[in-house]
Amino acid sequence: MIKTLKQHQFLFRELVKRDFRQKYKKTTLGFIWSILNPLAEFLVLMLIFKNLFSRNTPHYTIYMLVGILTYSYYSNASQTGMQSFLGNAGIIQKIKVPTWIFPISKNVSALFNFFITLILLIPFMIYDHMGFTWKLVFLIYPIILMFFFNLGVSMILASLYVFFKDIQYFYNIFCRLLYFCCAVFWYDTSMSETAQKILHINPIYDFIYYSRMVIIHQQIPTLFDHLVLLGYTILFLGLGILIYRCNKDKFVYYL
Repeated sequence: MIKTLKQHQFLFRELVKRDFRQKYKKTTLGFIWSILNPLAEFLVLMLIFKNLFSRNTPHYTIYMLVGILTYSYYSNASQTGMQSFLGNAGIIQKIKVPTWIFPISKNVSALFNFFITLILLIPFMIYDHMGFTWKLVFLIYPIILMFFFNLGVSMILASLYVFFKDIQYFYNIFCRLLYFCCAVFWYDTSMSETAQKILHINPIYDFIYYSRMVIIHQQIPTLFDHLVLLGYTILFLGLGILIYRCNKDKFVYYL
């Protein structure tokens, strides 16, 4: 795969640039919208839920912001990744190129966008009197794993979307439900122990939980927490590769 990427590095680089430029094409503020969108969502939720949850929740501002940024990264990567084959049908039909390059380019673009949004954390952490400790280095772990997790989900969705166009509507509904199952703005400890264990079945929540442990509690998550994220990543990336390999030869007939 690395060898193939080197052979097509010009195309890959141009795809990433194109995806990033197209998102903010003909906008005045450009990539600044990467920050303004999650900031606007954060401010609205803070206005609604601040008095309800913040009294009993230390660092509720950071608690919510970490949830919003992490979920937005997953949503952006998976939804754009789902369009990666159909959106590049013209290139796939005319040029002999490995089609897996397209979901990777979408996810790299989403990763760059996520790094931009992380800038939001800095001023709010300062405002909330939170220290910047060496333990923040551990955030590299969930970010790397989430990239490959999102890539796996993207390959699953993109492969299915080629054959079943209705999947985009079902997935939009799924993402709305998933958002409320990630404890983005509500406090997870308000639930019973059994409910909290069920909540950990959601892999996106586990990524959010890991990041909150490092940023808010300034603790290194347990070995089990590390293995859970790794297990989910291997599972979904493996499924994505498997579904892609089983269907890649049929794409050209449906695009």
